[in-house]
Amino acid sequence: MNRTKQLFSQPLLLDGAMGTMLLKHGLKTGERPELLCLTAPDAIEQIHRDYFAAGAQVVYTNTFGASGLKLQGSGHTPDQVIPAAVAIARKAAADFGGLVALDIGPLGELLEPMGTLPFEAAYGQFREQILAGASGADLIVIETMTDLQEMRAALLAAKENSPLPVFCSMSFDEGGRTFTGCDVRAMALTLEGMGADAIGINCSLGPFEIYPIAQELAQWTNLPLLIKANAGLPAVENGETVYKIGPEEYARGMARFLDLGASILGGCCGTDPRYIAALREAVAGRSPASRQKVIRSAVCSPSQVVELDRARIVGERINPTGKPAMKQALLDGDSSYLARQGIQQAEAGAHLLDVNVGLPGLDEAAAMKQAVKALQEVLDLPLVLDSSSPAALEAALRVYCGRAVINSVSGKEESMAQVFPLARKYGAMVIGLTLDENGIPSSARERLAVAKKIRDRALSYGIPEERLLIDCLTLTVSSGQHNATETLEAAALVKRELGLKTILGVSNISFGLPAREALNQAFLSMALGRGLDIAILNPNNKGMMDAFFASATLTGQDTSCAAFLSRFAGESETKPLPSGQDMEIGHAIARGLRAQAREACLRLLSSLPPMEIVNRHLIPVLDQVGRDYEEGRIFLPQLIQSAEAAKSAFELLKETLAKKGPQTHSKGAILLATVEGDIHDIGKNIVKVVLENYGYTILDLGKDVPPAAVVQAAKERDIRLVGLSALMTTTVPSMEKTIRLLRQELPQCKVMVGGAVLTAEYAKSIGADFYAADAQQSVQFARQVLG
Repeated sequence: MNRTKQLFSQPLLLDGAMGTMLLKHGLKTGERPELLCLTAPDAIEQIHRDYFAAGAQVVYTNTFGASGLKLQGSGHTPDQVIPAAVAIARKAAADFGGLVALDIGPLGELLEPMGTLPFEAAYGQFREQILAGASGADLIVIETMTDLQEMRAALLAAKENSPLPVFCSMSFDEGGRTFTGCDVRAMALTLEGMGADAIGINCSLGPFEIYPIAQELAQWTNLPLLIKANAGLPAVENGETVYKIGPEEYARGMARFLDLGASILGGCCGTDPRYIAALREAVAGRSPASRQKVIRSAVCSPSQVVELDRARIVGERINPTGKPAMKQALLDGDSSYLARQGIQQAEAGAHLLDVNVGLPGLDEAAAMKQAVKALQEVLDLPLVLDSSSPAALEAALRVYCGRAVINSVSGKEESMAQVFPLARKYGAMVIGLTLDENGIPSSARERLAVAKKIRDRALSYGIPEERLLIDCLTLTVSSGQHNATETLEAAALVKRELGLKTILGVSNISFGLPAREALNQAFLSMALGRGLDIAILNPNNKGMMDAFFASATLTGQDTSCAAFLSRFAGESETKPLPSGQDMEIGHAIARGLRAQAREACLRLLSSLPPMEIVNRHLIPVLDQVGRDYEEGRIFLPQLIQSAEAAKSAFELLKETLAKKGPQTHSKGAILLATVEGDIHDIGKNIVKVVLENYGYTILDLGKDVPPAAVVQAAKERDIRLVGLSALMTTTVPSMEKTIRLLRQELPQCKVMVGGAVLTAEYAKSIGADFYAADAQQSVQFARQVLG
């Protein structure tokens, strides 16, 4: 059988956990699993053979942590470890006719804007791994990702440096979001658009917890579905880590995924060849259920999906045309001004934001890239990337996390040849303008013909109709009163005869005339009445927004009048976001605006002492941000940005206090460490930032810290609270050993723990005092212990 066809046989069985098997083979605390490919190749080969014998058709190479970042300090490089791992798997596969997947795991560092690792640096790490191993593999698997941007970097590296099929899987909590807040729908839209060959879910949860998340995923993608669940949740019995679900129960749970149409099944943490053998029996003779084709017009950021199933608004204010302040901000590289404009439009009700930074003499590609980063740092609205420069569009699309909209392509051959390949590569939607080499047609029928040409060419590039928006071009009635009716008729024809979504820039209709707002409101209502899907307008204009919501209600696009009632109940008008020196510190911190938080803090210092600012202003807003995070109103990126904004204010207060002499305002010292053998410190670093902003002094020992070093540091600093982190199943024993040693040497010291492999019950079973599911919960326990 052709190997590519074999990959999509129905169902396709993958192997189970590598870490679980390595522990059974005597993996020692502190050993890096990937290096066993060099020091104990026979053991790794035997694990692969055991999985093949159990019925697996594909094994993952032992390269989950074989990036240059994770191998630092080991004395080895990806070029040494990965080819050895692939060769071992290939040798085992030869006797079974099996397939080898090059396994790529997360880098262990947060990417910008949540962290400090640049997107292109992450891309370089993944490229190095793929070049080292893809030539000997049958496919590439990118797994256990929680950051959609990191997954994008890895997928781009795979697609740009290898012809192999790529399977992508991410880890979700029971709420259907990843650790960083990524929505399962956003994963589907982004990765399918970028060319993944299969997508799915692995790790963190057992098959029964994953099932409802997989149900949602199946409704948002046409790709083959991959499920690799844990053997339930971990527990400790007789000092050993065990998983609660046995092979038969696991297999029954996994076989249910066939009913959803999932065709690629295997095991993650806690599973071994017995689980794969049971799964093979459970699915024998069965085929995945047939799936209906998914057709959804939608755009997204990692945490917000906007489906174009009703009338939507694109905010038009990030555009230098006629805006001197915006022009100056772009020339000065002042991203904070763009961010404030974006926040203001989001708070006014925009569903998407248009981003146009084109100015003569400006490096538009660099400016567009900077603008995208700045906006995604503080907002989760999807963006419309507005430029006539292919270089600027690609610079923005490369760093944009999610599915964006390209504004725009025209019916000109040159335009389509430049823009459609970008839309295909990065999975973007495209706005098509009904103009071509002959200009803008005057009649509705002629514009329809251009729209059809754009549609047909998009399809030839592999861009489906649901990713195409048609702009029939609003021309001012000052140059001809027929312009309004022809534009509206063209839009109606596009919807009726081509079945495409439509978008219009509303305010152009009144150019050159008095009482523009009256004309704009009337035209907007007429357009929505003819079925317009998206209006580009100024959301800060109350009259336009009122007209939008009223029209959407009257045309039936606002189901049950929900949006209308939400806007007008109590007649509450959205206040514009303060700017410059008028911005309150609480608003600046809540929105993650660092420079504005520092400025507001500086103003407060003229009338309040530093600690009063902390207690009256900073702590209350951090508490509110924490509550919003706990209740799912904001997600990890916003939490981190708020913490960083608060940090900028705290730094100013520290500088002020230092000028007044030695101060002792710390609420207490907390020791943080990632346990021995574990080189992941994302969670620990987030906890550190949040705790520091609540006034605690943090002693950060870093990652891969031996138990004795934790105890010694705690003794020397008289630490009352220790926080320990672990991401991998194989390093949880190190955490338990560290806790045990702390109990012996410092019985008065409290211990809180966190990490993807832990649960509250499991944390208790290894002797921890508290399990922090997230950074905000660590604050709660710190308050209990230290005040």
